[in-house]
This record gives sequence, C-alpha cells and structure tokens, in this order.
Amino acid sequence: MSTDTQSKSTTKSKGATKSASATRNRRTSGRATGAQRTPEENAEKGFAASQQLTECLQRVLIDLIELALQGKQVHWNVVGKNFRDTHLQLDEIIAAARTFADTVAERMRALHALPDGRSDVVAETTTLPEAPHGEVATTDAIDLMTERLDAVAATCREVHDRVDEEDPTSADILHAILERIEQLSWMVSAENRTPSGS
Repeated sequence: MSTDTQSKSTTKSKGATKSASATRNRRTSGRATGAQRTPEENAEKGFAASQQLTECLQRVLIDLIELALQGKQVHWNVVGKNFRDTHLQLDEIIAAARTFADTVAERMRALHALPDGRSDVVAETTTLPEAPHGEVATTDAIDLMTERLDAVAATCREVHDRVDEEDPTSADILHAILERIEQLSWMVSAENRTPSGS
C-alpha cells in the first residue's frame, strides 16, 4: 500500500471514529469546565451549609420542581366541569412552586451549596407520585394535585427540625413554603368536598 493511500485510509478511519463517538451519546457529563474561582471569591467567608443541610434543602427543591412540572402537565390536559376555575387554580400552584424552588436554590447558593435541578435528578429523587398521561377529569385533577401538595408539605416537615438546628434562616423559608402549600392544598381539596354532616 502506498504512503498516500495509507494516509488517506488513516484519516478516513479517524473521521469515522470521531463521527461514531459524536453520535453515540450526545449527552455528556455536566461537570463544569469553565472559569475558575478568583482569589477574591476563594477568600469569601461566612456560613457554609453542611452536607446534611444541603441534602435537606435539595430534597425540598426537587419536590417543588416536580410539583411545578406536574402542575403544568395537568393544567394542559384537564377537562370537565369547572374547567376554567381548575385551570386557573393550577396556575396558582405552579407559580408558587416555581417561586419557592427559586428561593430554595438561591438560599443554597448563598450557603455555598450546589442546587441540582437537572431533569434526571428530579425524576430519580422526587417523592411525588408520577403524573398520569393524557386527559384528566377536573375532579381527578383536584385529588391528584392535593396529594402532591401534601407530599411537598410532608417533605418540608420531615426535614424541618434538622434544618432549624443548623440554620434557622433556612427554616424560616420552609415555614413560608409550608404556609402557602398547605393553604393551597386546603383550597384545592375543597373543590371536591361536601359540607360535613350533609
């Protein structure tokens, strides 16, 4: 084989390998490879979350992200009696979940912890039951969202004491989340209730 032919063959082989590896898995590790911290940033002092505090806040963050996602799924697919009221009420839940998720994530960053809201992490670690596929009757949507709101509240209550022990300020955030999430659960669930004793 001539040197020229051998060189073309090698180049072609390298190109094929590169092409195969590029299409084999488009999803790469999310490990940051960008700018490094400056000396000023490295000199920052202040309270830093422990592993336990980070994990507690991460659990709440995950359930809030999932609540917002499932709320939108149901919002798009709800049908039936009182459709408009249910549709709008779902938007209230979604707005609250998104706002609280952002608050928790930014609190984690303020404590030098790393929030992780990637889709695969959310799917693997949420405590919320999976959302149904397809259209959802308004009455089922009410029960479904009440169950998920209660699951988020349960996560907040489960981690609360450990968070409060280490960082009362983060516990205050959990108080605000609990107050609103439990209020929403009451308001949503009332749609399917009948008066006591009737």
